[in-house]
Amino acid sequence: MKHFKFLKSALLIGILTVSVSVFGQDKVVPYSEVPSQIQTYVKKHFPNSKIIQSEVDYEGLTKEYDIILSDNIKLEFNRKNNIKSIDAKSELPNSVIPLAINKYIKANYPNNFITKWDLDRTHQSVELNNGIEIEFTLKGKYLRIDDWKPAGNRVDCPTSKDWWGEPLTP
Repeated sequence: MKHFKFLKSALLIGILTVSVSVFGQDKVVPYSEVPSQIQTYVKKHFPNSKIIQSEVDYEGLTKEYDIILSDNIKLEFNRKNNIKSIDAKSELPNSVIPLAINKYIKANYPNNFITKWDLDRTHQSVELNNGIEIEFTLKGKYLRIDDWKPAGNRVDCPTSKDWWGEPLTP
């Protein structure tokens, strides 16, 4: 009986070890092995950027892709090869941001630009170069300021009052 318990425990540990090693792994792959839908997206929206690295992420039984471009740009694609996140140190091209969001940012934050865009199942969000994160619906309708991380002591909020109605001081 003790022998059976030992074998059962060893088998369980072995299965867990294999599961952990198979799932959640990232693997660098040649860009030529990246799906053509992703390559077309990169070529269309980032024609002047060079491919630094392409990586496949195994998320459970699905594959997702991360592409790192020159100019510190990281693109993440979901299991259907659709873009789900773009992160950069500089301004993102207008062509990758939905029109409604671009209009909102230009109207309310004319001195700032978008450096990050994320798409989730229920909403999308952007981060501006001043640290403000803004959430939108999937159709691009403004929801809220999600997380404000002011850059330095600047106050780049489009209103002149804080959350409690008090005047902001730079």
